[in-house]
Amino acid sequence: MSSKSDEVFIGAIDQGTSSTRFLIFNVKGQIVASHQCEYENHYAKAGWVEKSPTEILESIDTAIAGTCRRFNSLGYDASQIKGVGITNQRETTVAFDIETGEALTNAIIWNDVRTKPLVRQLIDEAGSATRFASINGLPITTYFSAVKMRWMLENVPEVQAARERGTLRFGTIDTWLIYKMTGNYVTDVTNASRTMLMDIKTFKWSQECMEFFGVRESELPEIRSSAEVYGKIQDGRLEGIPIGGCLGDQQAAMVGQSCFDAGEAKNTYGTGCFMLFNTGEKPIFSKNGLLTTVGYQLGPDATPKYALEGSIAVAGSAIQWLRDKIGLIVSPAEMGFLSDTVDNNGGVYFVTAFSGLFAPYWRDDARGCIVGLT
Repeated sequence: MSSKSDEVFIGAIDQGTSSTRFLIFNVKGQIVASHQCEYENHYAKAGWVEKSPTEILESIDTAIAGTCRRFNSLGYDASQIKGVGITNQRETTVAFDIETGEALTNAIIWNDVRTKPLVRQLIDEAGSATRFASINGLPITTYFSAVKMRWMLENVPEVQAARERGTLRFGTIDTWLIYKMTGNYVTDVTNASRTMLMDIKTFKWSQECMEFFGVRESELPEIRSSAEVYGKIQDGRLEGIPIGGCLGDQQAAMVGQSCFDAGEAKNTYGTGCFMLFNTGEKPIFSKNGLLTTVGYQLGPDATPKYALEGSIAVAGSAIQWLRDKIGLIVSPAEMGFLSDTVDNNGGVYFVTAFSGLFAPYWRDDARGCIVGLT
């Protein structure tokens, strides 16, 4: 019989919109230890949603520490973890200085809508919200990273100064985490496909898209597959362990639900609600408001898979709002009990359009509302 010291494990960082987790799995895919820490984003102005990139890193450290303590209490050692994967909130954008390694401003979270005036301006310049959809699969909206980068370039002096010095770097959360943990400046194809800057057929940064949004290729990370070693963790409890996998959170859920064949789909309920439908080896461009995105590429030489996506910005975060802002409940579990006390909704509907309406409408001017009250 093998001893505990002979066992090997895999770690997973799950960096979400409102919490961070670190989980350790055994060779059977079972969770051996985990720790989750919730955190709050910052709302400086109406419609603004942001978070300090440093605080995001601190939440990673807290989650790893909590999980490793549990792991150690079971008689294991972190050296038995042979690799770490990352899944992350998508589209959220960080600007940092490559010389200092420090963030230049708060990260703009994916559901932030401060860029609404800029989006209208860009749509006017482009002539259509779908001008670049045949390249990047996406409409011009507040949701995606390129407009957040453009906003930072126009409104944040520190970002402007870093560009003048040639030290400005942009990234989604995966890029920020991998850079800070390994020193390497990379992203994976799934996260890159959410920036509006990657050609989803060639998996390279699109010159046309970069020129339109005003972002330079030198300010963007190297695009890599979803399953390869990006570097080794440089310090901390996981020092020396390679980071060998990266997927945007919704694509990670699709892989986790084993949606590997065309025609298979998953639906995930978190901060928002997202359905991804595997379309196989070729991108399919929707005529009905769905997004065309990269599903995954499991290795540098692997055939990529694509997906159609339907996105809803507010799902679980509406429950969090009822708990934290309205005080209607103490815990999310209470919602089920309250729902069971009535036969039906009585014709009352709560439209949770706090960040506008996503698929299929893409209306950033929509607002949350309760209708049908008598």
